[in-house]
Parts: sequence; C-alpha cells; structure tokens
Amino acid sequence: MRIAQVAPPFETVPPSRYGGTELVVATLTNELVRRGHDVTLFAAGDSRTSARLVPVVDSALWHHDPPYQDFAPFWAVVLDVLVDCWHEFDVIHSHLDYLAFPLARFAPCPLVTTLHGRLDLPELECLYGRFNDIPIVSISDAQRQPVPHANWVATAHHGVEVEEYTFDPVGGEYLAFLGRISPEKGLETAIAAARKSGLPLKVAAREPLPHDGDPSAQRDWEYYEREIRPLLKAGDVEMIGPVRHADKNRLLGGAAALLFPIRWPEPFGLVMIEALACGTPVLAFNNGSVPEVLQHGVTGFICDSEDELVKNASRIRQIDRMRCRAEAEQRFSAEAMANQYERIYDSLLADAGPRAVPRAVQI
Repeated sequence: MRIAQVAPPFETVPPSRYGGTELVVATLTNELVRRGHDVTLFAAGDSRTSARLVPVVDSALWHHDPPYQDFAPFWAVVLDVLVDCWHEFDVIHSHLDYLAFPLARFAPCPLVTTLHGRLDLPELECLYGRFNDIPIVSISDAQRQPVPHANWVATAHHGVEVEEYTFDPVGGEYLAFLGRISPEKGLETAIAAARKSGLPLKVAAREPLPHDGDPSAQRDWEYYEREIRPLLKAGDVEMIGPVRHADKNRLLGGAAALLFPIRWPEPFGLVMIEALACGTPVLAFNNGSVPEVLQHGVTGFICDSEDELVKNASRIRQIDRMRCRAEAEQRFSAEAMANQYERIYDSLLADAGPRAVPRAVQI
C-alpha cells in the first residue's frame, strides 16, 4: 500500500524532546515500513525516518532561532507540498488536526485524519457540523464525547516501541511526574500527594516561558510562578527539566509509580503507556482516556481525589510490574497500533468509489 503520513511542521519526527504527536507519527511510520508498505513522510526536513521523507519546511519551526512570530503562513506551504504529489498514494493519513478537511473533498484517494487534541471547545461544534463527511479517527473513545456526530470511522489507541523501554521489575522509592507544567496537568496536586505519601517526587518538565503574546503560555507561566515555584523550596521535589528518551526511560523505570493527576479530558496521555512499558504503574485521576488505558488495581489506580492518590500510593507495591509491561506489549505496542491503522486504511479503500465532485460552497 502507498501511504502518506503528514505530520505537523513544528517538531522533528521523532521529537528531540517534547512532542507526543510526532512520537506517535514516527512509531507508526516506521512500523508500516517494516511491514512492507511504501510510506512517505511529510514532515520537517530535519526529521529522521525509515520512510521516504518529503520536507514541508527546512527544519522544525519550534527550533528556529530567532523564533518565528507567526506560524500561520507555513500551513499553506505544508498543504501545497502535499497536493503536489498526492496522486502517488492509495491513502493519505493527516495528523494536522482539522486543517486538511477541505482538501479531503478534492483528494484523489481517501484522506483520513487522526485528531490528537482536545475537542471540548465550543467553537469546534460548527466545524465538525460542516465537515461531517470527512473520515476522522479518535485516539480514545473519550475524545469523541464533545462531538459525537462527527464522522468517526474508528478509535486507534497510541502505541510505542515497547522494546525501546527498559523493563524494571522492582522500581525505586520515588514518584515521577512527566509532562507540561500547566494547570490542567495538576503538578501542584502531584507535589502535595507525594509529600503526604512520604515519597520524593522527580519532575521531568520544562519551566514555562513568559510569552506575553501567547495567552496560553502566559497562563502557564503565571501558574508556575504562583502555584509551583513556592512548593519547590522544601527540597523534596527534584526538577529534572525536559528529558531525552534515555533519561525518560531511566526516570520512569526507576519510579515506584507515575503520577498523572490531570484535570482535563486528556484525549490519550502517551506518558501512561510509556510508564507501563517500563513496568511502572500509574496513579491517575479519572479524566479523559484514563479508564481506557489503565485497569484499576491491575496496572495502577484510578482516583477521584488527592486523598485517594495518597491512599493508593501506599498500595502501589501490590501492582505486578510484569503485568504492566505485558499490557504495553499487548495493547499499546507499535504492532498493535499499526494493526488498527491497517484495518482503517483497508476499510477506507474498500468503501472508496469514484471520487465525487465536492459540493459547491455558497458565498
């Protein structure tokens, strides 16, 4: 099968540090190549892949020095590069959120989009009502809830290269937190729960940057200054900073548990399956995809409050770390993810008839 994978241009594929979507795209692309598919990756020019690489920008936009002030012009470039050669493919798989939706009506082959972000935003209701004919894939069933009438063709859970994560059958005597420092990730709850449990906490995260022009970044900076920085003075929280894969592997494998106290409907939470691949159970709040990823009392504990996090931290040694690893191998491996997407591609091709002329847009 001739497959195009279209990645966002912000980060390399795979990411040098933080970049969940790019890691998923890299894992899926390489696994499809291993299976004998003819795969082309549209991504930043400094990406690394076993597929044929078509650069959509010279280098990842987040790495540019000096930083770009506006990424919007690059979207036209990305889509134009794709259209130049889209007749070469049997299936086009976009990871550009909704940006390729209009093109899907003109594409010479099925164009399917995996949505990696949150959908619980009121402004999206009109979008998915307008494009309710475009095939889309969710990364969890929970992700679908805000827009149940969208054209969902499947749910495909993320997977990782499990063999690249070192299984630790024992773990250490600390808790780990890995993710962005933002209110919805609940780092202050993780710090409080770790203190009450008597275990030190290691935090792998980059300090937010004070970008006045970006309301989201500014909110994260204010949260860090107001809520997090004062909690670091006691010295029982180790701020590691952003980590590369080898450091992340050691951090997760050496932890007694991963803390995942999210306060928002996270569509997946890749770090949960990375922890499981290391044999490390997860203590998480019951939000978003958490109940789809974790089995309560088997691969971790699903909690509704900070007190429950503390209570279950004392029970974490009851979890069989080998079972955590087995769950990652069976449900969240690169092979399991590629199996899901092969079925999706086959189904789209089976259903594809002559390409209809897109309906006219009334101005």
